[in-house]
Amino acid sequence: MSVATDVRRLDAIDGLAAATMVLLTLSWGLNGVLVKLSNVGFNPVLVTAGRSALAALAVFLWCHWRGVKLWERDGTLPAGLLAGALFGAEFVLIFFAYDHTTVARGSIIMNTMPFMVLVAGHFLLGEPLSMRKLGGLTVAFVGLILVFSDKLSLPSADALKGDLMMLVAAAIWAATTIVVKKSKLSRVSAEKTLLYQLVVSTVFALPLIPLGGPLLREVGWLAISSFFVQAIYVVAFTYLLWFWLMRQYPASGLSSFAVLSPVFGVLGGAVFLGEPLTWRIFAALVLIAIGLYVVNRPGRPQPEEAGHA
Repeated sequence: MSVATDVRRLDAIDGLAAATMVLLTLSWGLNGVLVKLSNVGFNPVLVTAGRSALAALAVFLWCHWRGVKLWERDGTLPAGLLAGALFGAEFVLIFFAYDHTTVARGSIIMNTMPFMVLVAGHFLLGEPLSMRKLGGLTVAFVGLILVFSDKLSLPSADALKGDLMMLVAAAIWAATTIVVKKSKLSRVSAEKTLLYQLVVSTVFALPLIPLGGPLLREVGWLAISSFFVQAIYVVAFTYLLWFWLMRQYPASGLSSFAVLSPVFGVLGGAVFLGEPLTWRIFAALVLIAIGLYVVNRPGRPQPEEAGHA
């Protein structure tokens, strides 16, 4: 087998996988719109706890149906509790942030997470930064600066507070990824790891509900529908679908679709919420997308890594 042939095999993504990844990135990109809509009707921390609890029930039923083992004593409890607490803190911040900032700004800022993992991985996981990845990181950093320098798309005077919350949430998301990679969670089923995060985050968020103000705001069918779509579809279904894809297809090929998520988020905010888009937002989106592509693009393997001729 030639080197070129084997490289194609390692990165092969068929039509089904490509279509599914477009659906997933569309769903994740538009999740910010759903959060904004549910925040109209409910206390944001209540939504965080409620959707995690409902999604946990859905994932548990899935595991019961598929026979996924959840109760084995495998030493994952400490890491699972930590990952769950981080997951809860991340989403409490995200839901609070969307009370202040726009979906476009939030989507772009949250998608700096892979670059944070890249830097942390260099120091904590023994994954050295290549010049290519460092270049992608630099491009994305310029995009982040553009977001914070854009005053015309700020929805309110305190929008910067929402942006900073989103940046901290992205850092916590990166920390959760590092915890999973460095702990025994990396050796158990993805469903068990997800359940740790959903169950613990529910418990984590409950005492924080009073910080979000009244439990009910302007409750309507749109807010209620948005809550259930987030819990059942986005959190439970799309994450499980993502886990299935990761088992069936090479991660290097799937990760190349990451550039679509902030694109759908920015466009979704403009189309469904009428958010203003400025040239800085578009430029930041392009730079973040380029950075994601450069970082996720698989490097050229050496002949001995790719297979024998």
